[in-house]
Amino acid sequence: MNAPTRSDLVQRLCAAVAILFGIVTLIQGGRVLGGADPGYVVFRPLLLFNFAMGAVYIAAGIVIWRALASGRKFAGAIFLLNLLVLAGIALLWQGGGAVATQSLGAMGFRTVLWLVLFLVLGWRLRRATAG
Repeated sequence: MNAPTRSDLVQRLCAAVAILFGIVTLIQGGRVLGGADPGYVVFRPLLLFNFAMGAVYIAAGIVIWRALASGRKFAGAIFLLNLLVLAGIALLWQGGGAVATQSLGAMGFRTVLWLVLFLVLGWRLRRATAG
């Protein structure tokens, strides 16, 4: 049995980050859906989107673990979807809608996280196909 390479470890780390982030998203979203007060105004459509995406993040992590190229595509799709939602809630917020500043920050964090995963997986894929 061969020891995992450093590149394999990068792929596994990306998968673990995706899975753990999905678990945390489900736990936190589930708490708020269950009635916990997060301390700010909750925009329910965003809460439901993020809760559902928690499961998608876990699925993406599993795909990243198993198949680098497919995992990169999955991460890219999640990044784009989160970016679209971020743009939508930013427009609502600017228009005085019921979107808390914390929601913008959290959605921005999600978007950047998935961009970083997409870029790291792309770097890893280029190295794998070049060598």
